[in-house]
Amino acid sequence: MGEASTIRSGRPGPPRHELADIVRAHAEAYGAKHAVRPDQWKVLRAISACRTAALGGHVDRCVDCGVDRPSYNSCRNRNCPKCQGSSQIAWVEERKKQLLPVGYFHCVFTLPSPLRAIAQRNERVVYDLLFQAASNTLLTLGRDPKRFDGLVGVTGVLHTWTRDLSYHPHVHAIVTGGGLSHDGKRWKGPRRPDFLFPVKVMGALFAGKFLAGLRHAWERGVLTLPSDVTGSAQFEALIASLRAASWVVYAKRPFAGPEQVITYLGQYTHRVGLSNRRLLDVTDERVVLATRDGKSTTITPEQFIGRFLQHILPPGFVKIRHYGLWAAASRARLAQAMALLTPTPTPEHAPPAEIPPMAVAPEDDWTCPNCGGCRFERLLVSRLRPPRRAADGAAFHGPSG
Repeated sequence: MGEASTIRSGRPGPPRHELADIVRAHAEAYGAKHAVRPDQWKVLRAISACRTAALGGHVDRCVDCGVDRPSYNSCRNRNCPKCQGSSQIAWVEERKKQLLPVGYFHCVFTLPSPLRAIAQRNERVVYDLLFQAASNTLLTLGRDPKRFDGLVGVTGVLHTWTRDLSYHPHVHAIVTGGGLSHDGKRWKGPRRPDFLFPVKVMGALFAGKFLAGLRHAWERGVLTLPSDVTGSAQFEALIASLRAASWVVYAKRPFAGPEQVITYLGQYTHRVGLSNRRLLDVTDERVVLATRDGKSTTITPEQFIGRFLQHILPPGFVKIRHYGLWAAASRARLAQAMALLTPTPTPEHAPPAEIPPMAVAPEDDWTCPNCGGCRFERLLVSRLRPPRRAADGAAFHGPSG
């Protein structure tokens, strides 16, 4: 049938339900009643076809008993809960090269609820402003002579969801515990290992920077506002109401060390709003979704599709961004910081052991149904693609646009 490749191991326990099943069963009906953007249809089609015969594939053969199982290619879409594993590993490996041996902090910047409707009308503009305001807040406080008086490293990750898939845009930021001096000769750390910056100061600065950016976007004519905001007076009233809103910025518990940062980054950076394992029950009438602390929420399939579509980012939008010492333009400064913080290896002072790559197992790992074995030989197959609308579960295609 084909040439054999390496042997791999599997794990039992695939999810009982999948997002793709809901998409195939209900996306077209949803699209008949609601507006769906062409890029959203593209995502739905990719998820529907992921790991089905529509994308071709190969055969896994049980080494112990010879039973074959076809395995199909993944869609690699960043919104698919069954993909992103290999991308996550590659990303983490690249970030390890730039990780400084210092303490790290985790900050979260959220938009107040009155801004969410504006964000949904202006996704690209508002998400860019959210990144800019959050990163500038951290860089400004890092440069403060009363604090680090230097350049910190920041990695920001955009998330738009809560556990029940409600719309809640926020940026998770990983920040170095300290900064590199302007002359590149000193590294200045925090006075306390458990404290970065005052959260009230961060919140006020973040709000001011975001609203200034929002005003600039309105003046440039790139902002779509509600129909009742038609002139300068209404816009100023909107800004005043937003300034009075609650701007929540909080700092989570500091990381225990660089190793914990790597583990965290791998889990957060390539996460999508939903994993298949959180789908507790799926019928034609309801979707039961696990939320937090053993709780769940029940919604209709139509509501579920609508909530999921809220979190599909604009095409080409970069959801992971780096600033300060980790910006692409700061490689020389990052090298200076690394040289200051990394001791020269000697026979008495060996370098720390390399942190092993994070293992990310695909969700379709399986145990042989015939003999219970978990060792498989992969057979490369030149063609494993049936007619376009074969009854393999990949029948959903949506509008071609």
